[in-house]
Amino acid sequence: METLDKEKIIHASIVVQSPGRINIIGEHTDYNDGFVLPAAVDKNMIARLKRNESASHCKIKALNLQACFSFDLQHFSRTSNGWQNYILGVVHELQQLGAQMQGFDCEIEGDVPIGSGMSSSAALECSVAYALNELFDLGFDKFQLIKSAQRAEHHFVGTKCGIMDQFASMMGKKGQVILLDCRSLEYHYFPLDLGDYQILLLNTNVSHSLASSEYNTRRAECEEGVGILQETYPDIKNLRDINMEQLLHSKHQMPKTIFQRCHHVITENQRVIDATQALQNGNLHQLGELIYHSHFSLQYDYEVSCPELDFLVAQTQDKDYILGARMMGGGFGGCTINIIKKTKLERFVNHVSTIYQNRFDINLTPYTVSIEDGTSELKSL
Repeated sequence: METLDKEKIIHASIVVQSPGRINIIGEHTDYNDGFVLPAAVDKNMIARLKRNESASHCKIKALNLQACFSFDLQHFSRTSNGWQNYILGVVHELQQLGAQMQGFDCEIEGDVPIGSGMSSSAALECSVAYALNELFDLGFDKFQLIKSAQRAEHHFVGTKCGIMDQFASMMGKKGQVILLDCRSLEYHYFPLDLGDYQILLLNTNVSHSLASSEYNTRRAECEEGVGILQETYPDIKNLRDINMEQLLHSKHQMPKTIFQRCHHVITENQRVIDATQALQNGNLHQLGELIYHSHFSLQYDYEVSCPELDFLVAQTQDKDYILGARMMGGGFGGCTINIIKKTKLERFVNHVSTIYQNRFDINLTPYTVSIEDGTSELKSL
């Protein structure tokens, strides 16, 4: 009886934190079965869950939004209120795996900036998935939780995202970046030793309306490219399987836009591999050059940048104390990621904030981030 009581106490409530992420390089490659190089950061979503002794009634409070909603575990569907679907989607996908849950109350809050390209959505999904798994002893491993979080975004949110964001949030490791093969989910950690440099994020504080629809459009354009390439190379399954020689051979069969999309993915995959070699060799200048090339490919080939992002990257190019800069995330807003000398950071931030304000009449928000562990339990009662 004492053991049973202890088990009941342990799983009465739980608090879980799940971090946002940065991506050193490898943008829009994950849903093409490619390579990415993300890391978890020191900004988190926090989910506090407790059993409420009901059979199936659930109440969710979003403290940052000062909003709440309720639903029944046995009867719920997508809503028109976007943030709710991240949570409902996770619950649905866990149920699809056979999860048996009872009623619970949940409070969520966090300091991952929304719309920044740091994937607050994946942090939310992973925090809730991990907490439900522990609260109800569901027995799922981290890979099942990651995939459930991704499917939640596909089926309930309507964004056909790759798996990078959820993987980085769940599997992050302090001081390390993750080389992730998005096809096999094989991964390797690489120490991120920047020496006299550090990572600076500059949030444009814009989120253009194109972002969501164009994300799905880019995915469809890549699939169109694969279809054309399969006419010559029938064994390929994704852009991951194509090299530059094969792409150039099929160029005349493709609309210009489709070729550009494929060109970005193929070159970006190679840049990820080259970036890991630069890290192993301690060659930060090479890493910086690869980061710049990534931005220009996203700007011109993939066309997911915007004037605000391009402006910020342009301000870094004549600064010898900045090794590299690029847009980060899905695009059309959010942050740039910069590798900058620590001693020059304050001076640069003050300068670029002023000229950005003058140019766009928008306040710029800087973030310095550290690389931290992934999803974890804070406490249980």
